Amino acid sequence: MAELKCILWDVDGTLADTERDGHRVAFNMAFEEAGLSRQWDVATYGELLAVTGGKERIRFDIDRGGMPEMPFEEIAKLHARKTIHYQTLIADGLIPLRPGVRRLLEEAYAAGITLGVSTTTTPAALDALIEHSLGKEWFDRFAVLAAGDIVPAKKPAPDIYLYAIDKLGVSAAETIALEDSSNGWKSVRDADMKCVITINDYTADHDFTGADLVVSELGEADSDAIKLLQNPHALDIHHVELKHLQAIMHG
Repeated sequence: MAELKCILWDVDGTLADTERDGHRVAFNMAFEEAGLSRQWDVATYGELLAVTGGKERIRFDIDRGGMPEMPFEEIAKLHARKTIHYQTLIADGLIPLRPGVRRLLEEAYAAGITLGVSTTTTPAALDALIEHSLGKEWFDRFAVLAAGDIVPAKKPAPDIYLYAIDKLGVSAAETIALEDSSNGWKSVRDADMKCVITINDYTADHDFTGADLVVSELGEADSDAIKLLQNPHALDIHHVELKHLQAIMHG
């Protein structure tokens, strides 16, 4: 029975609801800027979220006839412009943290838990979210920022989580991850870690069979109780606290 030493956080959909009103909007701005008629509406982008990685989503949409053919170099340029637009949206304060995220991060940091990020989003997009939504001090508080193409295989492969714990010198048995999607859950599961899921509008119907806790959000003490969607450890929860993550580790 391992003690909790490390918490790894996904970003998009977990730290903040970045997908629908952040990345999707930024993609559409980049498409228009490039003279493309393609626009991803909310439903279309929900479908594309089954593909992990922004450049990969563009390639997938091209392959299915949604966009004109273009070489990888053009896809990369398009994605780079999208990232710039996304950073602007973040800097303008249009994408706040999800409920309970700051509270749980601060509680864990104060308790001496090692904190890290494991995400497929680009380092530039991650840096923008940390700087403008969390605060610059969190660049030092996160012990590892594993992001983007730092590993060859993106989620649902476990590589990004295995990379993070290797850098931190902790074991999978000492680590719990927070995710929001089935691809994220599969990545955590195959890295042999415990996992808490906070769903969002895009992932509410995903299959999280086997996850250690599935909730509507992390919640706040002064708000209504969160919805417990899967609670196999029979935890008594109003809002997710560090003690609940520690209880999950103890089985």
